[in-house]
Amino acid sequence: MGIAREVFGGALPVAERYAAFLADAGVERGLIGPREVDRLWERHLINCAVVSEVIPADARVVDIGSGAGLPGIVLAIVRPDLRITLLEPLLRRTNFLNECVEMLDLPNVEVRRGRAEDVADEFSVDVVTARAVAPLERLVGWALPLLRPGGELLALKGERAAAELEEAADVLERFGARTTELLQVGQGMVDPPTTLVRVVAGRGGVVGRRQRAPRRAKRSRKRSS
Repeated sequence: MGIAREVFGGALPVAERYAAFLADAGVERGLIGPREVDRLWERHLINCAVVSEVIPADARVVDIGSGAGLPGIVLAIVRPDLRITLLEPLLRRTNFLNECVEMLDLPNVEVRRGRAEDVADEFSVDVVTARAVAPLERLVGWALPLLRPGGELLALKGERAAAELEEAADVLERFGARTTELLQVGQGMVDPPTTLVRVVAGRGGVVGRRQRAPRRAKRSRKRSS
């Protein structure tokens, strides 16, 4: 729990309540697999919390396909300055998310039932996050219309991150992405570090097919909760 204390700071008790709810109701309702309970902190909570290193202060965030609240709920806990919308199409999951928001007393979070492609004209946000939602080739088409020009998609990805980025090149160009890169966050806190695909939205920009290698993100100073 030493790393969790470092990551969450004064918000650790809130994160602990969330972890307990995931391990209980989350498993019971099928949002978290039973085998994940023993590795909730490293594989899920800390893995998501370190994404906050690259999100600017006071950003408006939409978490697509929020599911059990990963990473949206975690980001709301560790970064109370963020204004976060949890976007989820399934009723049973939005019910779970609403219970989380009420139980954890997160005034910076709203839950919205819907699909990204159906609500695109309602949003123009700074950041869109997504974890285990869809291949990047599909995710880009859902996420970029939600972003303001210069806004960023931060997609949590695994070993195939570079391959997915290459496969999505045509879609990225079609949606006018400005730049793309691979990032690794959480160095020294999660093993392996969390891999992010960052796509910056533009208007009519062309994405080159040659991508930069993953680089380490500088850690930002956390705001106290």
